[in-house]
Amino acid sequence: MADYYGVLGVAQDATDDELKKAYRKLARKLHPDVNPDPEAQEQFKAVTAAYEVLSDPQKRQVVDLGGDPLSNGPGSQGNPFSQGFGGLGDIMDAFFGGAGGGGQRGPRSRARQGADALLRLECELAETCFGAERELTLDTAVVCGTCTGAGTANGTHPITCDTCRGRGEVQQVQRSFLGQVMTTRACPRCSGLGSIIEHPCGECSGDGRVRARRTLTVKVPAGVEDGMRIRLTGEGEVGPGGGPAGDLYVEIVEKPHPVFTREGDDLHCTLSMPMTAAALGTCLPLTTLDGDEELDIAPGTQPDAVVTLRARGVPHLRATGRGDLLAHLSIEVPTRLDTKQEDLLRDLARLRGEERPGVSGKGHGIFGRRRR
Repeated sequence: MADYYGVLGVAQDATDDELKKAYRKLARKLHPDVNPDPEAQEQFKAVTAAYEVLSDPQKRQVVDLGGDPLSNGPGSQGNPFSQGFGGLGDIMDAFFGGAGGGGQRGPRSRARQGADALLRLECELAETCFGAERELTLDTAVVCGTCTGAGTANGTHPITCDTCRGRGEVQQVQRSFLGQVMTTRACPRCSGLGSIIEHPCGECSGDGRVRARRTLTVKVPAGVEDGMRIRLTGEGEVGPGGGPAGDLYVEIVEKPHPVFTREGDDLHCTLSMPMTAAALGTCLPLTTLDGDEELDIAPGTQPDAVVTLRARGVPHLRATGRGDLLAHLSIEVPTRLDTKQEDLLRDLARLRGEERPGVSGKGHGIFGRRRR
């Protein structure tokens, strides 16, 4: 005799609700639509047979007396699937918790959430550094002004769909090797809405929205970086049926600057200077984002030296303080000298003992002597 209680994993004194709960849990796991494994299908047959027996008071009494209500008799008594899954109503009830049809989802709303929109905004370095306000003109879907989102012509209303009778879905019962299976799908006539617009609005053709050009102001926060996005809630596309609008995302595109390059919140630039200025020291003018500055170049400055201006970079986003400005010094060596200039440089080399330069020695500068 089959152990029907063991198949469902319940005690012999289990209530009807406990039986239903146990069957529902196993059926959701083993149903062929969920688990195509052949072994799972066999288990599903056994679980369904056990539930059919134990949910019937007369058959359960036979089991409790030591008998097997499915072991005797032809046709329907020997095959638990000959009459469908022990009653289509019970099976659907076990799966979906509703009576007979598994609970009605109902029609979906004609008004739906609108899509998000993306717009790229080109900004100068000064705008991303200090922030700015920009006006944007964009084409998006807005609520139809004629029907205010209803989608119907003036003086008309949607009518109930006669195919699904306003439910938005239709059901179909099919027979398979597992018995009777009920499927539910969106109504093909009303697309699941439950109603039909017979006389659509002439402006939006029943969609409840139209394309329009509008202008809005965007605040670019100080310190924003290239590629960052600013979210404007509710400024995206209005949904079908006049549904709530999505969000608008403004992606920042930072234009290249003729002088500065940006790395995070630090700014970098390159300044060229003659070797004589590097040797003697000088002041170099530099126009920063804050205004004109003068850089003090110490005597003996070497190539690739870096002069740092603190807090002259980009403000930190959502924090206090700023990055730095780093000026990289490039020393220019003359490529053409006249006779007098050559003589002066030779005199300098002779005075410094650098007439025959070799491998640089420590402390001898660029004309260092070769050690012997």
